[in-house]
Amino acid sequence: MTSANARFVIGIDVGGTFTDLFFLDRTTGTVTTGKLPSTVADQSIGLVDGINRELDDFSDIATIVHGTTVGTNALLERKGTRTGLITTAGFEDVLEMRRRDRPHTWGLRGGYEPVIPRDLRIGVGGRVLANG
Repeated sequence: MTSANARFVIGIDVGGTFTDLFFLDRTTGTVTTGKLPSTVADQSIGLVDGINRELDDFSDIATIVHGTTVGTNALLERKGTRTGLITTAGFEDVLEMRRRDRPHTWGLRGGYEPVIPRDLRIGVGGRVLANG
């Protein structure tokens, strides 16, 4: 079966606790959902298990849309490896400025801990676009 003939569009959200799945049958318009525990050690196990519970044949999959909060959570919780930020020159501090909701936006005091330390943020000249 080619992807043009494949029946299912699958949406998957892998979270730290649960993996949520959404199946759209393009032929009938039927929507089904699934939820199962995430497999922290290897996210693919829970993801594939969830698909196998609904489908017998992976060639029936036309599209998979995948999202996860795992990376965002690791960053915000300061877990995992050291992370840097490459951004457009002049925007290195945008994460600290956020929505200007800090008590003293331009002050020198406060308990704010940046998500990415200043020495790991690098600005590059010009606009940085998706295609480089």
